[in-house]
Amino acid sequence: MVTIRYLFAFVVLIHALIHLMGFAKAFQLARIENISSSISKPAGVAWLITTVLFMVALTGFYLDKPFWPVVALIASVASQIIIVTVWKDARWGTLANAMIMVVAIQAFANVQFQKMITDEIEGLLHHVDESTVTAHQQPETLPKPVYKWLKHSGALDNETVYCARIKQTGRMRTTPDGKWMNFTAEQYFDFQNPAFVWTTQVEMISLITLTGRDKFVNGEGEMLIKLLSLVAVADEGPHDKINSAAMLRFLGETSWFPSTALSPYITWQEMDSVSAKVTMKYKDITVQGTFFFTEEGDFSAFEAARYYGGSADSRLENWRIDVVDYKTFNGIRIPYKNRVTWKLEEGDFMWLELEITALEPNNPTRFE
Repeated sequence: MVTIRYLFAFVVLIHALIHLMGFAKAFQLARIENISSSISKPAGVAWLITTVLFMVALTGFYLDKPFWPVVALIASVASQIIIVTVWKDARWGTLANAMIMVVAIQAFANVQFQKMITDEIEGLLHHVDESTVTAHQQPETLPKPVYKWLKHSGALDNETVYCARIKQTGRMRTTPDGKWMNFTAEQYFDFQNPAFVWTTQVEMISLITLTGRDKFVNGEGEMLIKLLSLVAVADEGPHDKINSAAMLRFLGETSWFPSTALSPYITWQEMDSVSAKVTMKYKDITVQGTFFFTEEGDFSAFEAARYYGGSADSRLENWRIDVVDYKTFNGIRIPYKNRVTWKLEEGDFMWLELEITALEPNNPTRFE
């Protein structure tokens, strides 16, 4: 990836410098034998301006500034117009312009996609209100295995979590026999007004990525996945089934934040010494699942009937989160490694393995 980045920068730099030849020929600053066509001084200024535009775009590219794709597109269009006027001498520059435009268009689409995600994250964080944090339920009223989990995790000795931000890494696949794809992700939670926004970059193959966003806000779920930030390969919601599925995801992921077991929208019913049924009610939606625990008091799994897929005709299937390992973040022991499996009639489909690499509770700001 780094090599391709350097190659692209090299092409832009050389293409920019070549345009100086037209400027030099127009003002007779050097003898340019590679350009046989005559170039007027106004045209020479256009060649110079195009050079400057390419250099500005190149600088923005290296500094990762969001303006560079627009400047690169303007420069490429200007360059192509110039090339047409001296086609015999400069026609090969069309290849460079084509390459620059393809990369710039994809980068521009990614900037717009990330801006949408940024606005959604900031909208979620804007509604986080620390002043409304209260103890909604008394720990002693919880079923014994749930209370034991809170005590064992350290949640009872730490402040209540009202929001959080996390980073993840891992791998996923879209079909039971599909290729595993590496991903990185960020996720933001509001536990006072149940909501999350999850954004990910998935590496399909070298240089080909999927950009995704999954969210649950105001009782509604949405899923959007784009190839190279350009082509939507999944765009679902909100509708009843994806709203329910998104809420179940939120409920399952509260296992990373044990103090949320005391939230007013969550109720518990003891099943046995190592499991409890959990019900979440919010915005006229109700979902249920089962939390499983170890004898020591660790959370070990979550299972629920969840809609498989994001479409309106998706069907209910058993969905399970299993714990792989534990780690302590900010004094709280959590299941930081997980795998997620669909328990389908035709067999288990383990589609996701993830690891939490950063977890910051009660920090209502975005990662830089």
